[in-house]
Amino acid sequence: MLIGVPKEIKNHEYRIGMTPAGVRELVTAGHQVIIERDGGTAIGLTNELYEAAGATIIDTAEEIFATAEMIVKVKEPQPNECKMLRSGQLLFTYLHLAPDPQQTKLLVESDAVAIAYETVTDNHAGLPLLAPMSEVAGRMAIQAGAHSLEKAQGGLGTLLGGVPGVAPAKVVVIGGGVVGINAARMAMGLGADVTILDRSLPRLKQLDEIYGPQLKTLYSNVESIEEEVVAADLVVGAVLIPGAAAPKLVTRDHLKKMKTGAVIVDVAIDQGGCFETSHATTHQDPIYIEEGVVHYCVANMPGGVARTSTFALTNATLPFILALANKGYQKALSDDPHLRNGLNVHRGKITYKAVADVLGYEYQTAEDAIR
Repeated sequence: MLIGVPKEIKNHEYRIGMTPAGVRELVTAGHQVIIERDGGTAIGLTNELYEAAGATIIDTAEEIFATAEMIVKVKEPQPNECKMLRSGQLLFTYLHLAPDPQQTKLLVESDAVAIAYETVTDNHAGLPLLAPMSEVAGRMAIQAGAHSLEKAQGGLGTLLGGVPGVAPAKVVVIGGGVVGINAARMAMGLGADVTILDRSLPRLKQLDEIYGPQLKTLYSNVESIEEEVVAADLVVGAVLIPGAAAPKLVTRDHLKKMKTGAVIVDVAIDQGGCFETSHATTHQDPIYIEEGVVHYCVANMPGGVARTSTFALTNATLPFILALANKGYQKALSDDPHLRNGLNVHRGKITYKAVADVLGYEYQTAEDAIR
């Protein structure tokens, strides 16, 4: 199979869909890989490294989209990339379609086959291709939140860990999944007063057993969210419903009761955000202030540490890329129900129910689509 890896074009996005080591694995397996020139140069993955691994360097994204059988990316295709997709061409990347009707429409119109990293599953009810970036984003959320709390950024001027004689900041994490756990760990490591909310009692019990009294755990409901958010210096939104739009758990009315200069970091922004007042920002212009509260809502947070993120992501995606290349997408999806869960768009049909439901499309099962 001919696999193409274009350069990412989203604002301040320096990740790339494949490392030289990944190229070497694919070439060894008998496949061809084409990489857009300078696609990884910003993070030290030079054209020479890719060529040494067996890739061919291509000057433009247009050439890659025009010739590759499978496109491997990191972020969702931008409108001009969607328009370059060919009928039947395979796209493997993050999509986050539920809050993005324009991208969904363009992918449906392209007649391409789009598999989303974020809805591929595993035997443990996990999301193995989302998890690496969730780990990065959870840890970054605390770095970003700590910086945003500085007075020069519009924050309250509070140090997360405090100092002797001065209380630490109160950090509230909504959601006890991969993002939430990593955010809580980082915040505890910096000495903050940390509370995590979740609806899963087994998860709360697990966190209590691991971290003990250092981490406060609360069952998540309307009342507990309001009480904790209003008292917080930093709130991290870490809620995920796979493939679907994130629920709006923190309202504008909650924000009006928060401290002026408090900070919210909405890691769920890729799925529309879990704060009513959230809208996507970029690494170039990451924050804005609403109701006196600093909002950090960067939609590609892991892109800020692009080298770490690229290696973490491709470690997870490579086995699936190999399966798709070795078997072809129909057999690969037929053989692996977890990879089949990643199929979101197939030849003009929406094949992920949560996306079809929220955007009003007719739903076709992935099993029916690949027959």
